[in-house]
Amino acid sequence: MSCTLFCKGVSIMIAGLEFKADLTILCSDGIDVILGMDWLTRHRDVISCFPRSVKLVHPSGQEVEFVPVQSLATHQLHSLVTKTIDEVPVVCEYPDVFPDELPGLPPDRAVEFAINLVPGTAPIAKAPYRMSGKEYDELKKQLDELLEKGLIRCSVSPWGALVLFVKKRDGTMRLCIDYRELNAVTLKSKCPLPRIDDLLDQLKGAKYFSKIDLRSRYHQMKIREEDIPKTAFVTRYGHHEFTVVPSGLTNAPTYFMNMMNLILKEELDQFVVVFTDDILIYSKTREQHEKHLRAVLEKLRRNQLYGKFSKCEFWSEEIALLGHVLTAEGVSVDLEKIEAISNWKTPRNVTEIRSFLGLAKYYRRFIENFSKIAKPMTELLKDKVSFERNDKREKSFQCLKDKLTTTPVLTLPDLQKDFVVYCDASRQELGCVLMQDNHVISYASRQLRAHEENYPTHDLELAAVVHALKIWRHYLIGSKCDIYTDHKSLKYIFTQSELNMRQRRWLELIKDYELEIHYHPGKANVVADALSHKSYCNLLTGEELPTELCAEMEQLRLDFVTTKQLNELRVRCTLEDHIRQTQKDCPSIAELKVGMEKGLLPDFRTDDRGTIWLKERLCVPIDEGIRESILTEAHCTKYSIHQGSTKIYQDLRKLFWWRRMKRNIAAFVAQCDTCNRIKAEKQRPAGLLKPLDIPMWKWEKITMDFIVGLPRTPKGNDSI
Repeated sequence: MSCTLFCKGVSIMIAGLEFKADLTILCSDGIDVILGMDWLTRHRDVISCFPRSVKLVHPSGQEVEFVPVQSLATHQLHSLVTKTIDEVPVVCEYPDVFPDELPGLPPDRAVEFAINLVPGTAPIAKAPYRMSGKEYDELKKQLDELLEKGLIRCSVSPWGALVLFVKKRDGTMRLCIDYRELNAVTLKSKCPLPRIDDLLDQLKGAKYFSKIDLRSRYHQMKIREEDIPKTAFVTRYGHHEFTVVPSGLTNAPTYFMNMMNLILKEELDQFVVVFTDDILIYSKTREQHEKHLRAVLEKLRRNQLYGKFSKCEFWSEEIALLGHVLTAEGVSVDLEKIEAISNWKTPRNVTEIRSFLGLAKYYRRFIENFSKIAKPMTELLKDKVSFERNDKREKSFQCLKDKLTTTPVLTLPDLQKDFVVYCDASRQELGCVLMQDNHVISYASRQLRAHEENYPTHDLELAAVVHALKIWRHYLIGSKCDIYTDHKSLKYIFTQSELNMRQRRWLELIKDYELEIHYHPGKANVVADALSHKSYCNLLTGEELPTELCAEMEQLRLDFVTTKQLNELRVRCTLEDHIRQTQKDCPSIAELKVGMEKGLLPDFRTDDRGTIWLKERLCVPIDEGIRESILTEAHCTKYSIHQGSTKIYQDLRKLFWWRRMKRNIAAFVAQCDTCNRIKAEKQRPAGLLKPLDIPMWKWEKITMDFIVGLPRTPKGNDSI
C-alpha cells in the first residue's frame, strides 16, 4: 500500500488526555487511526482479552483504561497490515526470488553435502513403523509429491531409516525421517556455527533492517552423489532416497552455513548477517538499505536461492532475530520467545532446574548480577546435593523470572570508540559491566570457585579485572579501555615492586591490553551497588574481617527507620588519630618534613589533616606502643594465625612504613611465646658443642687455632 503524506505530532485525545503520534496517511474506509507497535510500546500498553480493555500510561504518569466501542473485523485489519510483493519497494522487482513452491532441484554448487562415516561402519536398516489408515494415506500423498518434484527417488540402498509423522500447529502432518542411527556413526563437522553475540555486534549504528527466510532451506542444497544411498528410508510403499538434503542429518546446519557464507562472501560483515537460513540486511539510511537489499536479492536470483515471502520482513526499524529484538537503540530480549517464562511453574527436580537455567543463561548478558541470583539454584546441580526446595531457592527462581521479563535494552559496541569497564568482587562472586558512552553493552558475573574463596582481597579484586578482560577480549584487545574498581591499591599494580606468583601471571595477561585502572569509590561503583555486597573492615588495619564475623554483623538491624536525620556519626580508626598526634613530636618525622620541604623526598606526601604518608602507606613514628599494637594486631589477635615474619611484612608494608620495619617484625615474631612453644623447628639441629676433657698430665692434649686469610708475606705465608 503506497502513501504520499506523513503527519508528525498528531494529537489524539483518550479519556481527556492528549497523546502524540506520528501518522502515515493511507487510503482506507471505516478506520480512523491504526496505532502501531512502536506507539503502544512507548506508552506501555496492556491489552486484556477478558475483560476486553486496553491500559495506557500517559507521559505524565497517569494510567488510562478504556474499552473499545466497536471491534475491528479481522479481515479488515489483515488487508491493511498484510502486504504483497508488489507493494514492497525493491522486492517488487524480484518476484521470482519468492515463489510459492520450489521450482525444482537446486543447481550444482561449490558446496555439496557429504556424509562421512566412522571407518568400518556397516549399513543400518530397520523395519518400518506401523501407521494408522489416515497416516498411510498422508504418507502416500507426500511421497508422490516428493517424487514429482524430484526431491526423492526410488532406491535399492542397503540403508533404511524409519519414517514417522509429527502434527503441526495447524493440524497438518509433517513427514519426518528418523536418522538417529545414521547420525551416531557420522563423523561430526569441526566447523561450528557462529556465535550469536558476534553476529549482533556487527549491527552498531544500523536503523533499517530486512530479514529473508529461505524456503525449505535444506532442499536447496544437493547431496554428494555417492552419499545419496545413505539417506534411504523404508516405507510400506517402497524404498526411497533423497537427492537433496533432508531435515534431521547431523551436519546439515554447518554445510548449509558454509554454502551461504560462500555465496554472500562479499556482503558479510558489511551489511549482511547470516545464520543458517536467516539473512539479515542492515543499513544506516534508507538509501543505503535500498542498495544493500537489491545487492542481496540479485545474489539470490543468480544462485537460484528462494525465500518464503510470508516469513520475510522488509524496511523495518525493529526486527526479531534469534530470540533478540534489534533497533537503532540496541538489542533487547524478544518477549515472544520468553513469554512462557511468566507461567513457568517452580521446578520440582534437577532436570527441570537445568531446563530453566538453560533458557535463562541464553539471556544472561541482559541480567545484572546473574550468577549471584542463580546461585541457590545452581547449587542443586552439584554432585551429592539432595534436592530440597526452600524459600531462598524459590526467591531465586522468581527473581530470575522477573529479570527475564523486564530486561533492559543494551547498546551495541562501537570498536572505534573507547570502552569503560566497572569491576568488583565480593566473597560470593565476581561482577563486571561493559559500557560505552554511558550506555551498558553487557553484564557479566560468575560465582567464585572453591580455591578463589581463599584469595586475599587484593587478589580477588584483581581477579574481577582479569575475568572482564578474558570474556570481553574480542572487544577490548586493541582498543583503549578505562577500568574502574573500588579497590584503591589496584591503581599501582603496574608499579608494585613485590608481586606473588599469581599476580605476576595475571600481570602478563593485563599487559596485552591498552588500559588504565582508576579508583572509583564503592558507593559510586555501579557494579558494587548491583552486587549489594557489604564490606566490614577491621578498624585497626583496614583489612577485611573473617567471614563468620561478617555473617554476625549482617544480622544487626536498627529498631526503626526514620526519614529525618537525627545526627551524623563519624567513625574513624583510633590508631590513625594516635599516629597523627605522635607524628608531631617525633624527631624522625621532623626530618622527613624537612626533606619534603626541600623536595628531596618526592614519594612522601601530607594529607589535608596533616598526616604524613609514603605514597599510600602511613608513616609510623618512633613509638614502641604504636608499633607493638600494630604487630600484635597482625600476629597475635583472635583472628590472626601467628603468621611468619615474611608474610606479616608483606601484609603490613601495604598499609604502614617505618625505618627497619622488616627487622622489627622479625624480632617481634622471634619473641612470640606461642610460636616458640608450639611451632616446630624447621632448621637443621646444631652441631655437637661439647667442651674437651681436662687433661690429666701436661702435653697430653695439644690444641691450636688457625688464623687464615692474612696478607701474604714475602715467603708466601698467609696463616698463623
